[in-house]
Amino acid sequence: MRTCVVIPVYNHAQVIGTVTAAVMAHGLHCILVDDGSTADCARVLDQLAAATPQLVTLLRHPQNRGKGAAVISGMQHAAATGYSHALQIDADGQHDCADIPRFVQLAQQHPLAVIAGCPIYDDSVPALRFYARYLTHIWVWINTLSLEIKDSMCGFRLYPLTPVMRLISTRKIGAHMDFDTEILVRLYWAGSRVINLPTRVGYPLDGVSHFRAVQDNLLITRMHAVLFAGMLLRSPRLLARNLRRHWPRRQP
Repeated sequence: MRTCVVIPVYNHAQVIGTVTAAVMAHGLHCILVDDGSTADCARVLDQLAAATPQLVTLLRHPQNRGKGAAVISGMQHAAATGYSHALQIDADGQHDCADIPRFVQLAQQHPLAVIAGCPIYDDSVPALRFYARYLTHIWVWINTLSLEIKDSMCGFRLYPLTPVMRLISTRKIGAHMDFDTEILVRLYWAGSRVINLPTRVGYPLDGVSHFRAVQDNLLITRMHAVLFAGMLLRSPRLLARNLRRHWPRRQP
């Protein structure tokens, strides 16, 4: 098992150095994906890559393509360079890098599973954002016919790369804020187990949010509708799978 960290970056110049240093403290290679950042952030990323080339790889999108597109670019590079697993973490400092060893340890015990962060929020979480997440939670439970995925929106998770590469080779996944939920549901549909790991989340060190209220909400709404149609087609198989997991056949 070889694990690296993929960090999508879009204009987080003030905090990305702190996040990268916290990741490297655990001895993991960082793949930073500059998703069309402005010159000041691009300059910081160049400095990070030049200072520690043995621990930092910098990929660059000439134009902003979205968080999901950046994560996919990072995971494709990770798979191509021999990594078996990739830990995704956000660039804005909201995730607690001290929890990285817990993700890695759980993945070592369950190498075929997705280890999905399940947020434990502090008082900094905006109330509207906190409660609005439950709309997506409910749709995910409907679209998987299961309660296995506790939180599909947290961007702190560890993927086994083989099923991810198989999925993205056959299916276009949302490139923006719809990415985190869609890839988790589709990996579940494809047979991957999802293990939820509680992790502390705060909002955030530099106060930068790239969520686009109109565009991203429309993309997420469309995504849920498409996934619902996909669930209907897969419902017999999903129901049978869930029954086997919860009520396995007893050996005679």
